[in-house]
Amino acid sequence: MSEYSITFGPIPSRRLGRSIGINNIPPKICSYGCIYCQIGRALKVEDQRKAYYSTREVVEAVGEKVKTVQNAGEAIDFLTFVPDGESTLDIHLGEEIQQLKSLGIPLAIITNSSTMDRQDVREDLKNLDLVSAKVDSVIESLWRKTNRPHKNIRLDSIMEGLRTFSREYNGKLITETMLIDGVNDTRENLEQTAEFIHSLNPYAAYISIPTRPPARTDIKPASEEVLNLAYQIFSSKIDRVEMLLGYEGNAFAHSGDTEKDILAITAVHPMREDAIEEFLQRDQKDWDLIQKLVDEDKLLETEFQGKKFYLRKLAKHQRIGRRRGDSRE
Repeated sequence: MSEYSITFGPIPSRRLGRSIGINNIPPKICSYGCIYCQIGRALKVEDQRKAYYSTREVVEAVGEKVKTVQNAGEAIDFLTFVPDGESTLDIHLGEEIQQLKSLGIPLAIITNSSTMDRQDVREDLKNLDLVSAKVDSVIESLWRKTNRPHKNIRLDSIMEGLRTFSREYNGKLITETMLIDGVNDTRENLEQTAEFIHSLNPYAAYISIPTRPPARTDIKPASEEVLNLAYQIFSSKIDRVEMLLGYEGNAFAHSGDTEKDILAITAVHPMREDAIEEFLQRDQKDWDLIQKLVDEDKLLETEFQGKKFYLRKLAKHQRIGRRRGDSRE
């Protein structure tokens, strides 16, 4: 197998900066068959770790990729295990992590958390600098409906495994919760999921929606109103919460382009009315700009506990069933 099928990027990621992806699992072998998967249906639903590529294949491919990228003068912030399947199903993962450390670049993984009840998996992941763990629901029926796990996988075991890992892990643990309209977007699920994530004491919790059309055309992202509710519930329990809506930009500084800054911020954090007013005053702009963005269908006005919030309106391509590529990070 050539290095280009094992590695890709670097690609920009809000969570990981400029990341080289490591495809350590053949497409599309996974422990879940998530209804929202944006890289196609799982070809094989698997719950056991196996050897797919040799450690040498993966390490050499990544080494060559790093050399090529660095020779081109490009920056690399992370090397990330993020294949077209579940990364922890690779039995050689621990060996690959140990050998890739010699490159001196931070290592990360994006996992669906399905194997976190296994001690060998947790031991492997302890050696990473960052672990991103999926937590879409902690309600059994919604978890099964959303993630469609292998029949041998148990939610209570996953949750206990995540709790154990969070106590033992010294790197950055982040979580990601994908919200699907009419599936796992209930207030009950949001509150229980946020409470569980709080127990993990993560570095950050991300709330996301599909940013490319899923394999199933009937799947839609949660509404802006639900996203605002989710953000408020999560923020009441978790110190750092961000949304991943598919929009990039510097959300924490004034660039001089007020419209661009507000759209970037509201794609990450809903902004309360008074916060926007303060932002506008700093840039010497008036409320007409916000009204224009609302009228142009770029911002949505919504409410929570009697306060007005403004949220980046979802792109139209997130509401229809056209395929426009995939999104791994």
